[in-house]
Amino acid sequence: MRLLVVTAVPAERDAVARAFPVPGARVPRPGVVLHRLPEGWDLLAAGVGPALAAASTAAALTAAALDGTPYDLVVSAGIGGGFAPHAPVGSLVVADTVTAADLGAETADGFLPVTDLGFGTVTHHPPAGLVAAVAAATGARPGTVLTGSTVTGTARRAALLRERHPNALAEAMEGFGVAEAAAAHGVPVLELRAVSNPVGPRDRAAWRIGEALTALTDAFGKLAPVLTSWNPHER
Repeated sequence: MRLLVVTAVPAERDAVARAFPVPGARVPRPGVVLHRLPEGWDLLAAGVGPALAAASTAAALTAAALDGTPYDLVVSAGIGGGFAPHAPVGSLVVADTVTAADLGAETADGFLPVTDLGFGTVTHHPPAGLVAAVAAATGARPGTVLTGSTVTGTARRAALLRERHPNALAEAMEGFGVAEAAAAHGVPVLELRAVSNPVGPRDRAAWRIGEALTALTDAFGKLAPVLTSWNPHER
């Protein structure tokens, strides 16, 4: 199983790496630097936001394909905001739907996703069987994970997002970009988020980043046998 785990920042990448007993090696590739674990899994701190996440993921996928060692699965992993009370701080969310929350147009009648304008896509669906297996192994709750270029900072915005996406459990900034790059290469995607803060008014005092990073480490400690045994031909 060739696996690419994409995080936004090095702290998230390092949290994933801590789940494995043997240190990884630094592997430079065109446009990106990978952290390669002995299992053959690659970790990538791609940068913040959907655009940079997509570009960095695409660079890693292209390099692997040209090397003749394509990936079987791409995992977007990290911390994110959780919609209270459904995804409290410290909990895990695994995406059964990866959705771009702000890709579209504002109109007099409200927001229209880009698909309603006749372009592109706003949603990717990870393999259902894999999502169920990850949820069973880690205790993560399955649901929609939203991707936005701007993090929600008000109760009004949080309420609007839940109104548009009733199944939304978490919000982050990279999942949809990672999923777009994976889809372009025909590789399935998974998204796993550890909740560090509630979605809504920005209260830094209420953030629990360390707790969320620990939850991410614990999750990947339980995921290795699940991902290794998964059939990559499942879609």
